[in-house]
Amino acid sequence: MSTTTIAPDESVRVRLDLSYDGTDFSGWAAQPGLRTVQGVLEDALTTVLRLPQPARLTVAGRTDAGVHARGQVAHLDVPRAAWDAVVGRSDRRPAEALVSRLAGVLGREQEPRGAADVVVRRATEVPPAFDARFSALWRRYVYRVSDRPEATDPLRRREVVRHHRELDVAAMEEATWGLLGEHDFAAYCKPREGATTIRELLEFQWRRIPPFAPDAGLVAAEVRADAFCHSMVRALVGACLAVGEGRRGPDWPAEVLAAAVRDPAVTVAPAHGLTLEEVSYPPLEDLAARARAARRVRTLGDES
Repeated sequence: MSTTTIAPDESVRVRLDLSYDGTDFSGWAAQPGLRTVQGVLEDALTTVLRLPQPARLTVAGRTDAGVHARGQVAHLDVPRAAWDAVVGRSDRRPAEALVSRLAGVLGREQEPRGAADVVVRRATEVPPAFDARFSALWRRYVYRVSDRPEATDPLRRREVVRHHRELDVAAMEEATWGLLGEHDFAAYCKPREGATTIRELLEFQWRRIPPFAPDAGLVAAEVRADAFCHSMVRALVGACLAVGEGRRGPDWPAEVLAAAVRDPAVTVAPAHGLTLEEVSYPPLEDLAARARAARRVRTLGDES
């Protein structure tokens, strides 16, 4: 059986599956003087892996301040020597040792509270073609609203928005129909210079969670797209809430979309009701092709 010699300076690409409570973070992206998920996690990785240079993470989706994640994905490249050394004197695999040691460092970062508000649940060595951002097929978010006193749980006030008027869920569901598919979502995005606002909305549904189910009694929106631009999910939710209150008709969100400009009547829903639940990736053999396609600057109707 042949063996492959690994160069000492070879790097290992590592996928991290993580969750966080976004309440006390100023969003994902590192910012000078602010506590962010990226900043806290990169500091912990640099310490645990004893890296000569600060760790640099690439993430599936940059969440805003106050937004939570249950299924966030990021990757980083680690020098082979540092990856092998993370096990110390134990007989654990590097991935297992990394998760364990990160738990200790992130927990100490939250002292005296003792419980970390960001947790790396899994580390996996992946092929170099894997890119947490560009290889993703879609991201799925859930927005949770409590519009009835009996469904309001004070223990979940950090992740569920309290709405003081009962919502017409059927009208909100109808309002989503004209938003599905590939569109220019400029009306629902904060524009960034040089970035496209064309996205494909694969799923957008509202429902009231039935009794005895997790989240029973809450109104929840499930939103899934190939990608999202800045504030897009919360703007879409805000438009639907106006419909649910009876202030707008079910056709209004699609009319706003067609206008292709930000409408001041669309209120961006509060951040804390939103959770990134899942990111999906293709099989390993399709990672590179997916990343190439995702890097294209899209135009409507582009099928190349």
